[in-house]
Amino acid sequence: MTTALFLTAAGVGLAVAAPVGPMGMLCIRRTLTDGPRAGLAIGFGIAGGDAIYGLVAALGLVSVSQFMLAYDKPLHIVAGLFLVYLGIRTMLQKVPADNGNGNGNSDGKLANIGHAGALKAFASALLLTLTNPQTVIMFAALFTTLAPRGPFSSSVALTTVCGVFCGSIAWWCFLVTAVSLARHAIGHKLRVIIDRIAGFALAAFGVIEVKRAI
Repeated sequence: MTTALFLTAAGVGLAVAAPVGPMGMLCIRRTLTDGPRAGLAIGFGIAGGDAIYGLVAALGLVSVSQFMLAYDKPLHIVAGLFLVYLGIRTMLQKVPADNGNGNGNSDGKLANIGHAGALKAFASALLLTLTNPQTVIMFAALFTTLAPRGPFSSSVALTTVCGVFCGSIAWWCFLVTAVSLARHAIGHKLRVIIDRIAGFALAAFGVIEVKRAI
């Protein structure tokens, strides 16, 4: 039962993560500009935020979930404005020119961020994910659907959360790997177009979030 529950939860986590939304666009964009380490940091931040909300729902931390839901609108406004900021910055940011070999800098290698940059990307993705407290409701419904009949034990809760987290991480690893493989074959002009599209999409998602909250 535990293995079946874990695999089912992992499938749900994969299905929830797979649709391309603002976080998916952010992950793709950061992978293209800063390398797979940045993309994975974004992915782990998203999955980490989902896991935190999953634990809140699973362990029945009513006071925490009520507090987050009470400030649902302000959190959506903050998230929306941050996405608008990221989108505008992305559209205005200059993409490094090619050096004739299809790469983005003078030594023939595309940019890759260091540990500090990866940690910053992880933190920003985690905080952005946590600005959507309605995830608690989603996980509460998920646990009710997946949990076996009888008492909802802590082991069942943790198994479900771990399954969702692993399914989500599997998707982000696949996405980052695919984008990284394509990254070295993409020329400067195409990277500029992708950057502008990603920036516009992030800004559009931000406006939608703000409108949702107003």
